[in-house]
Amino acid sequence: MSKSKNSTVRKAVIPAAGFGTRFLPFTRAVPKEMIPLVDKPVIQYVIEEAAAAGIEEILVITSSGKEAMRNHFLPEAELEARLSATGKTALLEELKTIQNLAEISYVEQKVLNGLGGALLLAEEFAAGEPFAVLLGDTVVESSSDVPVIGQLMARSSEFGGTVVALEQVPMERVSSYGVIDGKLIAERFYQIDKLVEKPAIEAAPSNLAIASRYVLTPGIFECLKKSPAHGAGQELYLTDALMLLSNSEAVYGCEVAGHRYDIGNKLEFLKATVEFGLRHADGGDKFRAYLKQKLSELE
Repeated sequence: MSKSKNSTVRKAVIPAAGFGTRFLPFTRAVPKEMIPLVDKPVIQYVIEEAAAAGIEEILVITSSGKEAMRNHFLPEAELEARLSATGKTALLEELKTIQNLAEISYVEQKVLNGLGGALLLAEEFAAGEPFAVLLGDTVVESSSDVPVIGQLMARSSEFGGTVVALEQVPMERVSSYGVIDGKLIAERFYQIDKLVEKPAIEAAPSNLAIASRYVLTPGIFECLKKSPAHGAGQELYLTDALMLLSNSEAVYGCEVAGHRYDIGNKLEFLKATVEFGLRHADGGDKFRAYLKQKLSELE
C-alpha cells in the first residue's frame, strides 16, 4: 500500500446543504448552520476553525434557501456606516474580520444525496490537491493550541494520506456513528483497516467514532464515483469511499484533542449554549450566577 505525497493543505470544503429537519420549525426559514451559539452562528465557528489552521480557500456546499449563510460573510455598507457613525468601532472591526477570514466560494447541491454527493461537487475546487472537510453543523473546540482540523493537517503532512478525526463514544451510542477498526501506530493515531457505518453494538469493532473533520486526498473523488448509492435518497456514503480508497493508499484516524458539539442534536445544542455562554466575555459571570439561582430554586 502506498502513501500519498505529503502536501500542505490550503483548501477546505464545508458541506452545509442539509434541511435541518431536527430543528423544524426554526429551520423552515433559517439555515441550521445559522443557529447561534450566544452571538455567533455555527457556520462562523466552523470557518474560524479552518482559518485559524491556515486554510486560505473555502468552498461551502449549500442548497436553495440558504442565502442568509452566504450574506453573513459579505460586507453590508449600510450597517457598517451606521456602526461607524455611532462610534461602535469594536463591532465594526469584528464584522470586517468576519469578511476576511478566508476566500469563500459556494456551490449549490441541487440533489441532496448525502455527504458523498456533496463532496463530489468539490472536485474542481480541489484541483488535485488534498483538502480539509469540516461539517457545517458541528462545532469542534480544541483543547490544545492547535485547531482540531489543524491537528489532522499536521498528521497528514507527517504521514501522508487521508486522516479522519476520531473520538471515543460510549458503546451504547456506537450505532449512531461510523466507527473504525484499526492498528495504533503512534500516540492517538491509527491506521484504519475497516470503517463500519452505524453498527449494532455487538458488531462494532471499536468505540472510536468518526468526528466530523477530515483531511482527504484527491483520490477520494474516483472512489466516491464508484461507491454504491443507498436508500430512497440514493445517498453516497463517505465511509464507503474511504474503504475503497484504503485499497490504494493509507487511510488514518487521529483521536483529536478537543470536544465536538453536534448542533443538529437539540440536547447537544443546549449543552453548547450553556458552556459557550458561561465562557463568554460579555455576561458569562452574570449567566453563571443566574444558573446557580435557578438551580437553587429547583432543589
